[in-house]
Parts: sequence; C-alpha cells; structure tokens
Amino acid sequence: MNRTASRLLHDYKHAESTKVPKTRKLQWFAVGLGLPLVGLMLILFFRNDTSASPPAIGYELSEIVVKAEPALPDLRAELAPITLASTAPLPRMQAVPEYDLLEFEIHSGDTLDRLFRRHDLDLGNLAAIVKLPEAGKYLKMLRPGDEFMIRHDGGQLVSLYRDLDLTHSLRVSRGDSGYVAEIIERPIETHKRLAYGRIESSLFESAAAAGLPDKLIMSLAGIFAWDIDFVLDIRKGDDYYILYDEIYQDGKFVTAGDIVAAEFNNNGRTFRAVRYVDAEGHADYFTPEGLSVRKAFIRAPVDFTRISSAFNPHRRHPILNTIRAHQGVDYAAPTGTPIKAAGDGKIIFRGRKGGYGNCIVIQHGGNITTLYAHMSRFEKSVGLNDRVRQGDVIGYVGHTGLATASHLHYEYRVNGVHRNPRTVELPQADPIKAEYRADFLAKAGPILDELQQYKRTQVASARTVHE
Repeated sequence: MNRTASRLLHDYKHAESTKVPKTRKLQWFAVGLGLPLVGLMLILFFRNDTSASPPAIGYELSEIVVKAEPALPDLRAELAPITLASTAPLPRMQAVPEYDLLEFEIHSGDTLDRLFRRHDLDLGNLAAIVKLPEAGKYLKMLRPGDEFMIRHDGGQLVSLYRDLDLTHSLRVSRGDSGYVAEIIERPIETHKRLAYGRIESSLFESAAAAGLPDKLIMSLAGIFAWDIDFVLDIRKGDDYYILYDEIYQDGKFVTAGDIVAAEFNNNGRTFRAVRYVDAEGHADYFTPEGLSVRKAFIRAPVDFTRISSAFNPHRRHPILNTIRAHQGVDYAAPTGTPIKAAGDGKIIFRGRKGGYGNCIVIQHGGNITTLYAHMSRFEKSVGLNDRVRQGDVIGYVGHTGLATASHLHYEYRVNGVHRNPRTVELPQADPIKAEYRADFLAKAGPILDELQQYKRTQVASARTVHE
C-alpha cells in the first residue's frame, strides 16, 4: 500500500541539503591535523637538543604534544621589565666641544702680551695664568724658538701647552674654579751609538759624511777645545771615534744626546775624554786618568773666522803706520758675535779705554789678567766687579776704538807681562775630586774598552778595503 511520506519526519530541513559529505570531512581533518604536526616537526628539528630522535610520523597527536614540548613557564613577569626598559629613552651622548687651535713659535722681541693681542685673545685670561705659581716663571721668560699651542673659544683661553725641555712640559687648562697649571713628565729612552769620522777637508764635512748632526760635532769640538784649535790645527787624515747617546720619545728619534766618550787623533797627537756625573749631579769630561780635559783658560774666547793679526812685538800698526808691538791676537768675526770669558774671574774694568774702544779686563787667579777690546757693546747681565765663569758671554764683537774692521783683540798677561795667547802654557783645571776618583775609574774602564773595540773594528775594516 502506497502512503504519502510524513512532513514531520522529513521536512524539518531545507529541501537542498547542506550536509558535508563524509569524504570532505576526512580531508579537513587531515589538513587540520597535518599543519600542526608539520610545524611541530620543524620545531623539534631545530631544537638545540640534537641527541633526541625525531618522533615518528605515526604517533598520536596527544603523544607528540606531551613528549615534544614541556609546559612553558609564564614569562609575562620576566618580560615586563624588558618591555619597560626597551621603551625608556636612551641617554644622549655629551658632545665634545671643538675649540680653535693656535700654534706659534717665539721670535726675537715677542712677548705673550703681544701674541695675545695679535690673535685677539683675552688679556684677562693671560693675567690670570701668569699669576699661577706653577706657570708664571715659564710664561714671563721666553726664548726665540719656544713653541706654544693654545686652544680658545672665541678668544677665551681654554688651554695652553708648552714644552719646557726634553723631559718636561707645561699645561694650563680651564677648570670649573679657574685655570690650573701642571708640569707634565715626558719620559725618554736613551740608546748608545758609536760613530767614526775622518777629516778630508773640514770637521763639519766629515761629520756630514758620517751622518752626525752639527750639534754633536759642536759638542766634540767643545770637549777638546783646550787642546785643539779646530780652525788652525785640523789636518787632513785626522780622525775621531765617538760613543754617544741617542734620545727617543714614544718610540721616535728626537735628538742626539751627550757624548759619553770620545777619541780625537790630531796631527800625531791622541786625546781621549770620558763623561762623568758625580753624586752632586755635576757633569764634566776627564782624561782616562781622571784629569780634567778643560784648562783654566780657553785659547780663543770667540767663534772666529780667521786670525787677522797674530801676536807680534814688531808689527806696523795699520792705522798709525808706525812700528808698535801687537801684544795680543786679533780674531776676525762678524759684528755682534758673542765674546766669552776665557776663564773664571772678576771684571775689574768695563768701559771705554783709548784705542781699545769698548773694553773689558778680567782678573783671574795666579796673577793672570785677560783683556777684550773693540766690542760693539757689553752684555747687560754682567757689570764691573761681577764674577764670571769660563764661557760666560761678556760682550759682542765690533770695531770701536782704533780698528779697521770687526774683530776681537784679546790679550793674556801674567804678572803684567804680555804672553802670546796662542802658545802660552795654560794652567790645568782641577782634576776629579778625590772622593769620586775610584768610582770614575770603575765606570770609565768599560766605556773606554767599548770605544777601543769599536776603533779596532774600524781600523780592521779600513785595512780590508785598502787590501
């Protein structure tokens, strides 16, 4: 029997069904399960713990989750401070101010007052730093060649720097309460060096050939100046050996230092000298036996170009045209050349003296006097009755009095009797003090041995070349 289908059983949904087919459900289930599984596999693969074996694909989802990742701790409490810190503004770097820099060298006649005015620097700043106890004496006394480095801000002094000597510098800087000055130590290193020179034409040309600076060769001439006249006595073939210091600072060569020991061979004569510094800090040169290389007097008290007139009792005077004894030596030199005291003594005359022109007479020990004539001017720092030391500048070359050209007329008298300054036997200076003699001999021995070993090496090398 045919019946009509009941609407109550079959018509509670729309006629067109929205039910997902079973096969599509399985597809979505596979995708939903597969994506987390693949992601989890990638996480496990890149984990640091490489010793664990990767899970098999056939694991149940619940097993994979439990074994792969333990429960993570709640990191919110730990992340909170990091989040807050990351949002805080970074501290701003303090900008380093840039100041104008001035570098200048002192020339004759310069003062800091003039230099400050020239560069529009505040004179009140200069007055303030000159009053500093550590700086005042180094800013008032300037010498040509001194160098300064100044930083300023629109004319306001920020800092000042000056090298005082090889091992010390002055630095003035602006602080919160004013200017501060300090002396800075500049450490140096010294290295010993040996050198040899042979004279073919002149002492200075031989030094240049040996790679020696003029300063060093001047020191060498100064050491033996009492025994060798480096203008008149030098001969071709003379030679010398030097052991000296080289000064380094911050790993860089700065200058040649003191001569430690030297030997000079002149016209068949040999002279040796060793430098010695005693416990009181006094340095001087002595022979290997401990005698001073200095004499009580120097032969020529001026750096001259030539002897224009020698000691001659029967010389005809160039101006008076009469026979008049020339009882001294005339050293030709340019006007203004410094004249030095020939020995320690006391100035007993300073002024104008007839045909001598501007003249100085010095009284020395042993009833010896020396006279210096035709000066262009006197040294301001020495006056009548002042005591002077050998080598002190007492005046300057000129041609005052009866003189035809610029020169120094120099006389040497013993008990009032004129002696030839070029040939008179000069008294020796004092030898090394008795209390230092043993120490000197102990130190001088190895130094002289080193110099002699170098000399033997040079002589052997020269023989090899000639053979």
